[in-house]
Amino acid sequence: MRLLFFMLTLCQILLSNPVPVSLLKIDGAIGPASSSYLEGGLADAEKRNAAFVLLELDTPGGLVSSTREMIKAILGSPVPVVVYVAPKGAHAASAGTFLVYAAHVAAMAPGTNLGAATPISLMPGDKEEKASSAPARKALNDARAYIKSLGELNERNVSWGMRAVENAESLSAKDALRLGVIDLIAQNRDDLLKRLDGRRVALEERTVTLNTDDVRLYAFEADWKTRLLAVITDPNIALVLLMLALYGIFFELLNPGGIFPGVVGVIAGVLALYALNLLPFNYAGLLLILLGVAFMVAEVFVSGFGILGIGGAVAFALGALLLFDAETLGTDISLPLIIAVTFVSLLFFMLVVRMALKARAHRIVSGKEEMVGTEAEVLEVKRDGYWVRCHGERWHAESEVPLEVGQRATVGSVSGLTLHLIPPKE
Repeated sequence: MRLLFFMLTLCQILLSNPVPVSLLKIDGAIGPASSSYLEGGLADAEKRNAAFVLLELDTPGGLVSSTREMIKAILGSPVPVVVYVAPKGAHAASAGTFLVYAAHVAAMAPGTNLGAATPISLMPGDKEEKASSAPARKALNDARAYIKSLGELNERNVSWGMRAVENAESLSAKDALRLGVIDLIAQNRDDLLKRLDGRRVALEERTVTLNTDDVRLYAFEADWKTRLLAVITDPNIALVLLMLALYGIFFELLNPGGIFPGVVGVIAGVLALYALNLLPFNYAGLLLILLGVAFMVAEVFVSGFGILGIGGAVAFALGALLLFDAETLGTDISLPLIIAVTFVSLLFFMLVVRMALKARAHRIVSGKEEMVGTEAEVLEVKRDGYWVRCHGERWHAESEVPLEVGQRATVGSVSGLTLHLIPPKE
């Protein structure tokens, strides 16, 4: 009987064909890498003929451009997309709220929240002035219309969505379910799958019924391009790449032919420019960083009594603080990193580079070049030149001006084993 039961169980396992469900996770600020990751995950889910895509979301917000690309991908997906704000304690703020509204099914875990979807401008100025400016009103009206259209499309609470944009309102999971912003609350992933069973989802061209009785979750992993994009578009990494570019190019100009510093500087510079092209940054912050580096370099060559160096460090730190806006990107440059890079830059330019320049100015103490400028005593006069004593050694020498035995002359240059002498001025 046991053998028969074992055989029946084995046959059932072999004959069963669980339906795949694609699992995607976005944990952090939304940017170009998030958009690339979601588009790749949706394409992979379509190839696998997945029942639906489960997107677990925990984000403080991010870029509007990347959010719009992700929403386009969700709305145009032939595979249903379930956005689940999880785990407990997670949130879907700002851009995350738009993704919840765009989802075919929106769910939240207990202890999570969403909202605060007011668009933020990166332009410098007072917040009240920015809010009342024409570009800010334009962005606000655009965001209102966008979330309204998403709410109408997926039958979500339009009025609260507009308040989240206009007044930066937020909701807990319970309130979001009560107001019709989301479809359900699930304790965990297993509970979510149970609650999704039998739910009808309207896609672009058809309506499907989710069946979660026999499904298999598989995690979609980002490819190396997406991972690289996520690394270089991190504001902290972008700042480090920018500094590596400045250091490398400066070292190459200081020591032409070094090659390695120049190669590292150029590669880091290209990656930094690529990151800045993808991320909205403040031009005033970038100019302050460049000005700070210029002041610290000037301190090396000009005796500024430390004023240029300290001013450069202050300008650099302020530029790093202003370069990116946390409310726009959903993340910001780490303050300890700014302090560390500022201190290292100041120390580098004021001490290390100055020591290198002083070393270059010192007299050469070895090799043939060291003999230039030293004195040589004429020992013999020959038809083809002279024999002289220099550094206690006999050398063959030449001179355009006739010399006599015992006369002293200065070594002007060295060619092979022959010294070219410069007679003393009378």
